[in-house]
Amino acid sequence: MENTTLSPLETVHAAIKSQNIFAHAGIVRKQNIWEMKFPDVTTLNANASNTVLQALEKVKTSESDKVTSIVITAQHGVGKTHLLKRVCFQGRRKGETSFIYGNVGNYTDLNLINYNFQQSVADSLANLGNQEVTQWQEIAAAMVNGVVRTPKSPKDLIVQFDTVYNNSLERGQNLIDLLVQKINQIHKNIDPYIVRAILWTLSEKYSSYAVKWLSGNVLESTHAKFLELPANSEKNNQAREVEALKIVQQILSIVGHYHSIIICFDEIDTQYNKTNEAGLITPQVIALLVKSLYDTLYQSQLGQGVVLITVTLPDTWLTIDNMPGGIPDRLSAYTQRKPIELQPIDSNSIVELVKLWLGIFYTKKKLVPPHPIYPFEEKQLRDYGKQKTTVREAIQWCGQNFKVDIEILPQTPKERFELCLSREEELGEEFLEDSELIAEVLQFGFTSLIGHKISGQTSSGEKIEGLTIKEIAEILPKSKNNGWINFKIIGTEQNKELKIGVAVLQHSHGLSVGAGMTRLIDYETFDLTRGCLVRSKDKKIKKNWDSYEYLSFLTGQLGGEWVDLKLEEIHQIAKLYGVYQQREHYQLTEEQVLKLTCPEMLKNPLLLEILSDPSGNSEELIDPFPSNIPSDEKNIIDRELEDILNSFGKESQDEQNQSKKEKTVESLEDSKSTETRSDTSTVVQTTEKQWFDKDYKGKSIQSFILSEQKYEVNSWKDFLMSILTLMKLKHNRELDKLLKIKGRKRSFFSKNEKDLVKAEKISGSSIYVETNFSANQIVKLVYQIVKMFKYSEDSLKIELNE
Repeated sequence: MENTTLSPLETVHAAIKSQNIFAHAGIVRKQNIWEMKFPDVTTLNANASNTVLQALEKVKTSESDKVTSIVITAQHGVGKTHLLKRVCFQGRRKGETSFIYGNVGNYTDLNLINYNFQQSVADSLANLGNQEVTQWQEIAAAMVNGVVRTPKSPKDLIVQFDTVYNNSLERGQNLIDLLVQKINQIHKNIDPYIVRAILWTLSEKYSSYAVKWLSGNVLESTHAKFLELPANSEKNNQAREVEALKIVQQILSIVGHYHSIIICFDEIDTQYNKTNEAGLITPQVIALLVKSLYDTLYQSQLGQGVVLITVTLPDTWLTIDNMPGGIPDRLSAYTQRKPIELQPIDSNSIVELVKLWLGIFYTKKKLVPPHPIYPFEEKQLRDYGKQKTTVREAIQWCGQNFKVDIEILPQTPKERFELCLSREEELGEEFLEDSELIAEVLQFGFTSLIGHKISGQTSSGEKIEGLTIKEIAEILPKSKNNGWINFKIIGTEQNKELKIGVAVLQHSHGLSVGAGMTRLIDYETFDLTRGCLVRSKDKKIKKNWDSYEYLSFLTGQLGGEWVDLKLEEIHQIAKLYGVYQQREHYQLTEEQVLKLTCPEMLKNPLLLEILSDPSGNSEELIDPFPSNIPSDEKNIIDRELEDILNSFGKESQDEQNQSKKEKTVESLEDSKSTETRSDTSTVVQTTEKQWFDKDYKGKSIQSFILSEQKYEVNSWKDFLMSILTLMKLKHNRELDKLLKIKGRKRSFFSKNEKDLVKAEKISGSSIYVETNFSANQIVKLVYQIVKMFKYSEDSLKIELNE
């Protein structure tokens, strides 16, 4: 701000009156601990974060001591979670560090503590790392780059993975099998299923299924079969618990080969009264888990090292410190059993804190104040800092004192309400990027409608008749939701119970959208009668994202809804929410604000759209152009495939060729091309070949047209399965005719999947089809299928990626 003209004082004062920047400043929620935007007062408890980073460097560089642990204690409000965010941010910024955050408040069953922690590991690694891809994808890319000749960035591998995988199948190879085979030569003690699942996280389309499997959750059988992973469906809780720790140990072992690991356990005091079957309370259960991790990881091969951090209240640490069996020593090995105690804010830190947040405030307002901490004075702040209060208390104090000259407010609540509302700023487009804040605003809007009978009609024509909201509830179980569904609207309409789960998903990353959508369609777990996705229509969902299928399922079979988030429809709710936040300054009670807010909410189109019967239309949200690789880059992809496959060396390639000889299904008979020979000439004149006579070797399919209806596909196998699905829909009673289509020595269809080399079940039927074919073989088989069901030869056309 140096050498810049000061803003007019009345403009600065108006900005201060319009918004209290300290209303939520510095409060770190567990959901946003992963955000890379992180304003931080680095001098506050710098000793604690520096100690963690020093411990991280030690385990990384040590040849023998690869595991250590630290206990951090502090009273409520001192900034424990804030410190963890700093550690997460600084660790990821250094690169080659993976961060795992276990929020014990989500561990609802202490008898399944290992399984709960497995889910924390999977969910944590599904968050973005240092390279703008997920931590899982960073590890998967490192695994791939360790066995190929030409390393690629994680982003490049993700963009190319699905296409290269499909190309490998068309060439009679399986990219995943080849990679697993080679990677398991490096990680000999790792379950190959775990390696396979981590590799699948590179897929834009199937990554969320892989993460779901890695978290120990059940996969739908068709997904499990496609990924060639166990479905996890036949395990009881005891089996899950026993297996979970083994899986976690192997995951940490493979992650630790490439990255240093920080594992944090937070909020272990939140369920103090809970006990497990052995009678242990939550902190004791977590202490035993940390000890178990310390002991088992200490004996394993962790090239980059692990730091275990447990964050707790001082009194809780005293409980753990009295536990026998060397437990306290395992929890705080780096500091020789002595915990690091976080200190309250001091005179220097509060000046830095206020300067940081006011810098953000004035920059956003494009204002230059009289000095950086205006309207505070440095002496005022330093005197307060001498009281040694918590960070939370200091922020609250700042909020109460963030004001200019004493203002005489109007006498009536309505006038004070309207004055505050008039000072609220208009929203900018950046508001639509904050899913968490949007959810808070919507939740406030619906809260103001509790108990009111709502009737009306939306702009799209859906009616609401006598709907009454009874409650705005949180989503349970928390451990499974993990913050993705924001809240639940509970009410009645015409004596029919409603339980609407609302999820605001403005995220741009397909994995994040998929993580939210997979919860939103799980009505049974989260006790919903309807799921509602709130997302701006300009934030398209790509067809090759798994969330595309989830959205179709939500709006189709489940009767859920997508609601377009428009700035002009939410801005008034947001301004009213701003009044609610500043109610104390304007001498308004919560009841007064909600009452004065209600008339505006009753006619708000966004709230009415969420409450109304679903329209079922989600097409506007779908990106009609999947994020496949452009066709003009196909030669690059082919070379990339060759590079990856050839990287395994001659011996591995010979093994693959031998396997191919042993397993491959015999080729389908080639159809003869039509040739016309002149009686007076020996020159052969060949007519234009039809779709079933052409050579498709080395080519990739984009779409096909059947009976003038176009269908997009991702691969030749997808082409085959799409044709069969259409035959099932159109000719269900005759579908058994497929069993008559056979090769010279064996069948291509069967009701027993063991009869086939690589069987795939036709959706909705009991018939399996062989899929171990080349592109040309698939085309010949499709030709036989359409002829079987009496389609003319010219009723089908194939469109390629030229």
